[in-house]
Amino acid sequence: MKGAIQPIKVPPYQKKAEVTPIQYDPECPFKYNNFVYRVCFNGPIIATNDGPGQPGCVLIPDDTKELIFRLANPDAEGMIRTTRIENEVATIALTSAALAGFVPQIVPFVAMELEKKQDIFAQMVKILKALQDYELPASIIGFGGVTFDDHGYIVSTAMTSVGAGPWTAYEASFKDRLAVTLRKADANPYIKEWRANSVRERLDTFVERGLPIQFEHLDSKQDRVIIHADFTANNILFDPKSNRITALIDYDFSYISHPSYEFLRSFDGAGGQFRGWSTDEASDAIALRHAKLHGFPSPLPPTTKDGVKWDVVKAWEDELEKLDVKRPRNMRGIDKIADVDTVLRSILPWRVSNSDILRLQSDEVIITYRNDNEAQLSGLLSRLGF
Repeated sequence: MKGAIQPIKVPPYQKKAEVTPIQYDPECPFKYNNFVYRVCFNGPIIATNDGPGQPGCVLIPDDTKELIFRLANPDAEGMIRTTRIENEVATIALTSAALAGFVPQIVPFVAMELEKKQDIFAQMVKILKALQDYELPASIIGFGGVTFDDHGYIVSTAMTSVGAGPWTAYEASFKDRLAVTLRKADANPYIKEWRANSVRERLDTFVERGLPIQFEHLDSKQDRVIIHADFTANNILFDPKSNRITALIDYDFSYISHPSYEFLRSFDGAGGQFRGWSTDEASDAIALRHAKLHGFPSPLPPTTKDGVKWDVVKAWEDELEKLDVKRPRNMRGIDKIADVDTVLRSILPWRVSNSDILRLQSDEVIITYRNDNEAQLSGLLSRLGF
């Protein structure tokens, strides 16, 4: 795919356009994944019809006076440029097809009470169900990213946040990602290959012997669906006049994978991410993990200031149950995969590897966090028998 932006003709007297950044803070210490602009022309623009259109794209309507331009930041952390734009456009095309029958309902959004939040959860779950039920094109043969071939078909390619793939199996995707992450950890001056306290040797043994054991327990290993991987209320657009859900946006981390992966990465503000084991076994997070696997207690535990919002996550779970969505409760073995994912996250923790956050922390803080993370990683490996 050579490009995803349709050329436009702008009359000379209209070339001065009003360009307004959207949700951009020049003082933000972290790199933006994308830059978004509202572009207003003095008069209507005219889309060209020269040559064939790019797959996954449509012509800009004639007489358009305003555009939203979303430009990828080439310096974004952890994003592989090779097929980044193609993956996002192709996933949007797949998602549009999957949601073709989805009819949004009018719902309030600002200052919502629990009952009204549940209305939004119901719509989010309908979207999730549509993504899970959508039959992928036969041209998508693996787990990983997607792109367009020379004939405009959507095909499998590398995962853009990893730079590896596609893979023939879900397990293979994790094995490769663990290898990529270990190589990055090897180059990190704070982690130092996790050689201290023999953690690295245990990690290597886990990757070779433990990974297959963890995946033995997972149901429907070859199931593949569209994964958004950042499906939260922040990435849903609402019409400010009608409060209608109009779009699911931001496909930077999207790819094709097993339905369990969406629960490992999405739903902050709703049910929360499904996490692996923690050394703090008395924590709210472990209690929530147990509830998602085995059912919520009645009455619900009390909600503390910084703890789990039990009424909210239970409302989310109720909506999942109504549509019988694939979820932790009915995906046997997802707890084992979540433990693998926690190992993956712990090998290269964000606060010890992200260039932006490293600039904001002293070496003492970084090393403290590194040591705390090693304790979590070592404890999890011990729990897994390594």
